[in-house]
Amino acid sequence: MTHQAVRYVSRSTAAAAGVIATAATSVTAAAVAASIILSPAADASSRLDGVHADLQRAVQLHQITEEQAVRFEAKLAGRILGEA
Repeated sequence: MTHQAVRYVSRSTAAAAGVIATAATSVTAAAVAASIILSPAADASSRLDGVHADLQRAVQLHQITEEQAVRFEAKLAGRILGEA
């Protein structure tokens, strides 16, 4: 096999591998998106537990004050419970 033929095969193989990797990434992203869309919605109490945990973490990191967390949690609780 000539040097040019080897180089052509190498480049073609590398290009094909890149296309396959891109396609696999797209398929994986679509599968994750579908699983999120099709997963059942969390019930109100688990959503409120998550909100509380997230806000407490923000307070610990000094991103918000305890008072801000309490007010925001109350506002979100009203919205979440209003939907339920």
